[in-house]
Amino acid sequence: MVDGLAANDQQMRKRPTTGRTGADESMYNNLESGRGGNGRGGGGRGGGGMSSHEANASIMEQQNNDRISELSEQVARLKGLTIDIGNEVREQNSLLDNMGDGFTNVGDMLTGSLARMGIMLERGGAKHMCYLVAFVVFVMVLLYWLVR
Repeated sequence: MVDGLAANDQQMRKRPTTGRTGADESMYNNLESGRGGNGRGGGGRGGGGMSSHEANASIMEQQNNDRISELSEQVARLKGLTIDIGNEVREQNSLLDNMGDGFTNVGDMLTGSLARMGIMLERGGAKHMCYLVAFVVFVMVLLYWLVR
């Protein structure tokens, strides 16, 4: 057991210093303080302190709990976001359906109007065609005058 603690102490002293986060630093500091700070396991079970294994397990459990709570918060946010997206999609689909119905109605009206114009032109001959051309020219001149 003493050899295992000494080997663990040697590994702790050789730990890399690059890429360490604040959580890692606090874990290593807690491990050393859990051993009484002397690195020899002086804070062992008999003295009322935590062993390095217990301190390590406690720290890892706390980190796991912190990460679980962060994940649950992110899942809750994502759930709310997906619900909002679903509501928006349903609303957009209903608007698109209404717009499609409106275009169908306008298409039907234009088809009817063109059919009636064709019938009118066939019956009335050149006289009605002249009225139609005069009306179109008048509308174009009026629009030009209003825009200018």
